[in-house]
Amino acid sequence: MAKGSSVVEEGLLELCLTRRFTAPPEVVFRAWIEPEHLAQWWGPKGFTNPVCEVDARVGGAIRIDMRAQNGMAYPMIGRFVEIDRPHRLVFKACPLDEGGRPMLEVLNSVTFAEVNGGTEITLIATVTMTTPAAEGAIGGMSQGWSKSLDRLAELVREI
Repeated sequence: MAKGSSVVEEGLLELCLTRRFTAPPEVVFRAWIEPEHLAQWWGPKGFTNPVCEVDARVGGAIRIDMRAQNGMAYPMIGRFVEIDRPHRLVFKACPLDEGGRPMLEVLNSVTFAEVNGGTEITLIATVTMTTPAAEGAIGGMSQGWSKSLDRLAELVREI
């Protein structure tokens, strides 16, 4: 069951979600840093990730081009800030506009804790930079992360 709060609507631009998974921390952590797994769960159901490049090291790049069922592409670039396997992962993510410019920057901090043989993650997504073009992305951040984490839950049962 998901718990979460979003203060984006109140202008503070931060989202916190907690979710439990039936897999151990190492498995859940791998799903965040291995491109073959990340591409399977990133984004809402029905979305694909034809580009999913991950250089999982501090300073390493991440790029995901998420594609909706209608063909619309949503590219994102970022950098890994901290990797403490399998306990903590911090990365910056910048969704890009149609011209390839960052619409916003989000610092995502994910902690992975072993709980009863499974994993509880806590995700804190903090918007650190925004532009007027980011309104839709910010408004959909809570729902987008929730749907992505639903897909992650399905995936880690199979890894």
